[in-house]
Amino acid sequence: MTESYPVKISNKSTAQEFLDSFDNFLFDCDGVLWLGKHLLPYVKETLSLLEKLGKQAIFVTNNSTKSRAAYCKKFASFGIDVTQDQIFSSSYSSAVYVRDFLKLKPGVDKVWICGEAGIAEELALMGYDSIGGTDPRLDEPFDAERSPFLINGLDPAVRCVVAGLDSKINYHRLAITLQYLQKPEVHFVGTNVDSTYPQKGYIFPGAGSVINSLACASGREPIYCGKPNQNMLNTIVSSKNLQLSKSCMVGDRLNTDIRFGVEGGLGGTLLVLTGIETEDRALEENAEHPRPKYYAEKLGDVYENLQ
Repeated sequence: MTESYPVKISNKSTAQEFLDSFDNFLFDCDGVLWLGKHLLPYVKETLSLLEKLGKQAIFVTNNSTKSRAAYCKKFASFGIDVTQDQIFSSSYSSAVYVRDFLKLKPGVDKVWICGEAGIAEELALMGYDSIGGTDPRLDEPFDAERSPFLINGLDPAVRCVVAGLDSKINYHRLAITLQYLQKPEVHFVGTNVDSTYPQKGYIFPGAGSVINSLACASGREPIYCGKPNQNMLNTIVSSKNLQLSKSCMVGDRLNTDIRFGVEGGLGGTLLVLTGIETEDRALEENAEHPRPKYYAEKLGDVYENLQ
């Protein structure tokens, strides 16, 4: 729990106080910068202001469907110039976990993916072969006697399952993933816990909905690599040599983004109300989630209130 009551950024003095308090800003993306293909108001101006002030912007997303390279292209589509080393996604964080913590051997050990292209692309950059994922044969209706993933037996080289959001989730994908999860020597990694994610005008099922189905079927709990898991923050802090007290997490979810910042010991957190949460939720004292240090209707309020 944060000790002070959340401060709403609603005038020039609170906006200036917020900017003056931090040197590093860690931004969630979906629900904070954009909703689907729609950039939120004054986001470009706010990021430009931070750059002008010499602040560091880092983008920390639980979306595992895209690689960091794909995220760079998405930023560019909005006219925002971001380098790959500014982006930390749950797909990248999961690949780092496979390499640095599980210590799987590239070219020897394989990964079965229940998820989209972002996971496979990040694993490939680290030299890992993966199977499953976007393989079009998984789009076929499931038949245990005909599935190409079962006919010749499971691949004995698979040492890990990485599961994340999959917009093509079907029984075939769940069934084959479960076969690997029933092998005790196969590790179970989940990209992130988010039960839902926001699009413009909608709330859709998130990665947690897919992963929990697999956890239920297998009776196993995955190791999560996205927010609020501190593995992700440790990767960012060591990579960027961040001073925690001068860093702020900006997000739209209390149980992932704000918890990530609070439990990670960052100097502050900002909750924006353009994604999942409401003002009532931001203000309530609830043992299930921490309160933010600051909150705003939208990220662009930081820029707007200074004009």
